[in-house]
Amino acid sequence: MAGQVRAMIDQIVEQRSKGNSVLATTTLTKLILKGLDPARFDANSPDDPIVIARIREVAAELNVTL
Repeated sequence: MAGQVRAMIDQIVEQRSKGNSVLATTTLTKLILKGLDPARFDANSPDDPIVIARIREVAAELNVTL
């Protein structure tokens, strides 16, 4: 299922920001600093198990449940 990575990133941003655009930008910046550039992933991106595992780790660090 292509696009799972992008959906997970969107869930992290949505849960952290709760609609606040400033918090959304801050969350995207944190993801970039942790090595996950959201701009690299879209709905057609292949689902790499290594990337998915890394996203789950980052989500746990940010106290977000996926």
